[in-house]
Amino acid sequence: MKAKKKYGQHFLIDQLAITRIAQSVLECAKAHQRILEIGPGKGALTTHIRNEHDHLKLVEIDPDMVNYLLSNLQFPKKDIIEDNVLNINPYEVFDKAPFVLCGNFPYNISSQILFWMMSAHEIIPSMVGMFQKEVALRIAAKEGNKQYGILSVLVQSIYDVELILELPSNAFSPPPKVDSAVIVCKLRENAFENLNFKVLRRIVKTSFNQRRKMISNTLKHIITDKEILNDPIFSKRPEQLSVEAFVSLSHKIEPYLK
Repeated sequence: MKAKKKYGQHFLIDQLAITRIAQSVLECAKAHQRILEIGPGKGALTTHIRNEHDHLKLVEIDPDMVNYLLSNLQFPKKDIIEDNVLNINPYEVFDKAPFVLCGNFPYNISSQILFWMMSAHEIIPSMVGMFQKEVALRIAAKEGNKQYGILSVLVQSIYDVELILELPSNAFSPPPKVDSAVIVCKLRENAFENLNFKVLRRIVKTSFNQRRKMISNTLKHIITDKEILNDPIFSKRPEQLSVEAFVSLSHKIEPYLK
């Protein structure tokens, strides 16, 4: 069965990589948690996970792939959700029970999948996902790195991120035009207290929209009290601020937002 361009399908064929990813998923799911795989395709990763774990559901938008999974893998129809994952309420997948998220994510919606995950982080304690390498590097980047940006801060405000595997395009069929990488996200043990994610997201996006400017210049348009701009933190550029500093900044600014 051929991959379909409209679904962004590129099937992983590197067996060592498949095994490594499956091991990471199963490690995350050791506490008898459920697993949700997005975009299983022909089931290369699915088969490895299913051999070791019983509580697995799949999200697959392609009806042909759904039929393939039903007939070739004898995967239970009740455990396949035929839809775009972004249309699904994460809290309804396992009736509000926690689950591990995994998959070779369609690259055209991979960032949106991250925000889908973060919107339900209370029930998604970990994720093992394949991304375009450039995106994976951005998610995992630390302050001072040129890849550090909006995704870095927002994801890392909730999850610890580790890049575990990089793959060339020939690890897939058909090969994509970009290299790929796998990251593991695990819910931060020391979660930030009283974090207003909407406020943080607004501040981070505003700051990085003009990343070469000091944040005093970019944020002054959205705050009501210019006196707080005298704090030394406002003399820095966004790429110089750690995730912790951005969270602290969001607490400081929140009462003065327009």
